[in-house]
Amino acid sequence: MSVELVLQSVGFDYGRGHRAVDGVDMRLGAGVLGLLGPNGAGKSTLMRILATLAKPSAGQVTWNGHDIAREPNRLRAVLGYLPQDFGVYDALDAREFLGFLAAVKGLAGKAARARIDACLERVGLADTGDRRLGQFSGGMRQRVGIAQALLNDPALLIVDEPTVGLDPDERMRFQHLITDLAGDRLVILSTHIVSDVEASASAIAVMAAGQLRFHGTPGELIARAAGHVWEWTVPEAQLATVRGAHTLVASLRTPDGIRVRVVSEGAPDAHAQPAAPGLQDAYAWLLNGAH
Repeated sequence: MSVELVLQSVGFDYGRGHRAVDGVDMRLGAGVLGLLGPNGAGKSTLMRILATLAKPSAGQVTWNGHDIAREPNRLRAVLGYLPQDFGVYDALDAREFLGFLAAVKGLAGKAARARIDACLERVGLADTGDRRLGQFSGGMRQRVGIAQALLNDPALLIVDEPTVGLDPDERMRFQHLITDLAGDRLVILSTHIVSDVEASASAIAVMAAGQLRFHGTPGELIARAAGHVWEWTVPEAQLATVRGAHTLVASLRTPDGIRVRVVSEGAPDAHAQPAAPGLQDAYAWLLNGAH
């Protein structure tokens, strides 16, 4: 199965001079792309364009060489999409709900039932498929959302902010599921939570104010922050001052005070010691410190 998604100078205007997406260029193949960015960065708008729910105001997106704005059905046939505002019918059980969506996607009869069972098994809900969705936890509902996105065995799977509101265990389970779903398909995971992509993404793209600030491997992003991550301990009374003066990545209460971790061009304090960067540090440096 051929998998190539190419974005060329993609832009989207909401009107009145507001450009939500501005000149995005990427070439993507199979694997997991973690699309990071703060709320309002343009991620969801870009996901809607890639899901053929909106047409770009500028530029072009092609799927295996075909313009998705002109020929959307070529992509829709192999697309799975879990939007940020995915909802379910609480009165239906999981199999009934997936049966309804399978019919919408053109699947029927034994083939649909077999595919529904396979998708429920894939997301770990095979034993709860006959329970009403109103009894499901937030994490289970999100797994139903992934199951519906997998009904047509998509070559492109797009999931937008899937872990918002999930508890830590459900978030970790969802992260493992995304990793398992990669292989020979392209998975695009849009989120503002760095830990959502840390363990699963083979490539990372970072958006801010509608623009693509970075596209590459996690290691390449981390390398950019080398020499710009610092740690030291401050009295609790100074924490607010540190937070106001520097980009604070983490703070930890210790018997000696508050251990702070910041990103900075140079040493932010006489007591600061350099630290090895991680992905969270690199993300903070890219958005708040890198020039």
